[in-house]
Amino acid sequence: MKLRALLSLVVVFAFAGVALAEGDQTTPKHPETQTWEWDGPFGTFDRRQLQRGYQVYKEVCASCHSMNLVSFRNLSQPGGPEFSDAQMKALAALVQVSALDDNGEPVQRPATAADRFPSPFANEKAARAANNNAYPPDLSVIAKARAHGIEGEGPDYLYALITGYSEAPAGFQLLPGLNYNPYFAGHQIAMPPPLSSDGQVTWADGNPPATKSQMAKDVVAFMTWAADPKMEERKSLGVKVMIFLALLSIMLFFAYKRVWRDVAH
Repeated sequence: MKLRALLSLVVVFAFAGVALAEGDQTTPKHPETQTWEWDGPFGTFDRRQLQRGYQVYKEVCASCHSMNLVSFRNLSQPGGPEFSDAQMKALAALVQVSALDDNGEPVQRPATAADRFPSPFANEKAARAANNNAYPPDLSVIAKARAHGIEGEGPDYLYALITGYSEAPAGFQLLPGLNYNPYFAGHQIAMPPPLSSDGQVTWADGNPPATKSQMAKDVVAFMTWAADPKMEERKSLGVKVMIFLALLSIMLFFAYKRVWRDVAH
């Protein structure tokens, strides 16, 4: 009986080991922690980085992904990329949006400051038809939607996902039309590598070098701002509140000492 029980335990542990091994091939890899300028209570966005990030989004991501919660006017507002009003209007005018003419007929016109970023597809069916039945998610709040806790915040995950494409390891069954990415659940993702080579986007001033890593960080910064456009304002208010509470605490302490001074004597 003891021998049979021991053999049963061996079989159980063997199957558990196989299950764990299989899980390692599908469990998403934990993203490495990156250093971001906006981290911490006093962190702020780099304006030039946000402007470069918009360029990466426009030239690389916007062909598949929408950002329908962001308006062109947001590009010139405080706390964001802070393009000038003239720059923002020029950027908007480069984009065609759907509208109705005076007769109620659908037309295309240049976008204005009040327009939101248009979707690249008319509807979900059109998006799936163009992407091997995969539906590209809207990127407006993707940096918050993909947060995985304190050690794997959304920006870290997005950067790891964008730069983490590689060849599938030996023995891994990659389905047709999918790409291997260890940071994605199941390690198989329909989206092809968005950044295929250095210099894919050309900056206006050419600095810093447009490496894949730099372009990924810039577009992640832009998506982080889009998901939390009032971050700097909130942090500034928080600092002011803390200073106020500190001064109030000091005043209350001296008031306490004064009120109880005569009682103590």
